[in-house]
Amino acid sequence: MKRGVLISIEGCDGAGKTTHARRLRDGLLRYGFDVVYTTEPSTSKIGRFIRLNVSRAKEQVPVEVEALLFAADRFEHIKNEVEPALRRGKIVISDRYVHSSLAYQGARMADLDWLQKINSFVLKPDLGIYLDVAPKVGLRRKKREKTVFENLGLQRIVRKIYLKFVKKGELTLIDANGDVDKVGKDVLKVTLRFLKSK
Repeated sequence: MKRGVLISIEGCDGAGKTTHARRLRDGLLRYGFDVVYTTEPSTSKIGRFIRLNVSRAKEQVPVEVEALLFAADRFEHIKNEVEPALRRGKIVISDRYVHSSLAYQGARMADLDWLQKINSFVLKPDLGIYLDVAPKVGLRRKKREKTVFENLGLQRIVRKIYLKFVKKGELTLIDANGDVDKVGKDVLKVTLRFLKSK
C-alpha cells in the first residue's frame, strides 16, 4: 500500500484552523479519500496536560518548558496517530503541527535553531496550509475566554514568523480574512490540486 499524505493546517488564532481542517476532511471524504482528522495538542496525556495547564493557565510557563512539552506531545502524536495512519495509506489532516511551535514559541523569543533541533524527529508535512488573517480580525473572532497566546502583540510576531515559512516554500498561504465558505473552497481546491499532482 502506498504511504499516505500528511497535511497540516496552520495559522494565527481566529484564522479558522479547526473549522477548515474539519471542512477539508469532510470535503475529501465526499471525493472518496480515506481521511483521518487529528489535532495538536493531541488527545494524549501530555496533550491534555498542555490544554489544562499551559494554554489556559493564567501565567505563562517558561517558553523553553512550553516548547519541550509541545515537542513531547508531538512525538507521541506522530508515533501513535500519524505514522500508523500514513502506513495504512490514509490522508492525515493535522489541525496545527510543527510550524505552530516554531511560530508561537519562536514569537516568545525561544531560539529558532533550538526549537528545530528539539523537533528534529518530525515528519515533514507533504502539504502545509497557512490560513492568513490580520491579527485584529482573528482576535475579534474569538468569542470564548482567550488563552495566554491570544494577545495582539504576540499574534503580530507569530504572523511574521509564519509568513517567513511561506516565503521559504514550507507553507502555502490562503487568505482567511473573508467569508468562511470561500476560504473553505480555496483550501479544498489547493489540496485537491496537490493530491492530483501526487
